[in-house]
Amino acid sequence: MQTSQKPHSLNLVKTGQFIRIVAVPHGLIKAQFIRLGIHEGERVQCLERLPGGTIVLKKHRRHIAIGHELAKQIHVTLLEDKES
Repeated sequence: MQTSQKPHSLNLVKTGQFIRIVAVPHGLIKAQFIRLGIHEGERVQCLERLPGGTIVLKKHRRHIAIGHELAKQIHVTLLEDKES
């Protein structure tokens, strides 16, 4: 699978794009993400962008909503296709 080489903030991702998580904030937020099964290297899809900037990620059948301010702190790379 090809990825774009330049990481950018999750808040810039468009609906439908598949991404790989590069970095999440440390501390409690990182622990919460790990409990949700989201960690560095994880492949997810941007399922939806809600009004107010909330981003809904999809991992398998799970939907995870991330607020706009937190999304700015998460770095991702775009995946070129849907295959892993």
